[in-house]
Amino acid sequence: MISASKRRHAEQLSQLHWMRRVSLLEGSTLLLLVCVGVPLKHVAGYPAASAVIGPIHGLAFLLYVYCMARMLATGGWSRSEIVRLVIAAVIPFGAFVNERHLKRKQSVLLAQGETA
Repeated sequence: MISASKRRHAEQLSQLHWMRRVSLLEGSTLLLLVCVGVPLKHVAGYPAASAVIGPIHGLAFLLYVYCMARMLATGGWSRSEIVRLVIAAVIPFGAFVNERHLKRKQSVLLAQGETA
């Protein structure tokens, strides 16, 4: 039988894994929207690009918020880490920096699991 602490540890690793992936997805769709969709709409007069990319980014952002809420519910997050997670969602390239922080946290958590 798996102990509660091992189950919690596995859940934290799983949440970090998903958050890293979703962070990259959200950041990529934001960059597509800002660097492709908006210029095509305003410079080239092609509003369909924003009409397609906008809702895709909106869904990616909602998924990011959902994953963030689930991950934060597992506990062990400082106030500065939470602020970084929130800010990273609205700044272009922030998601990519955020993913590196999440990767480091995941590595630390993996190391703790190996020593336990």
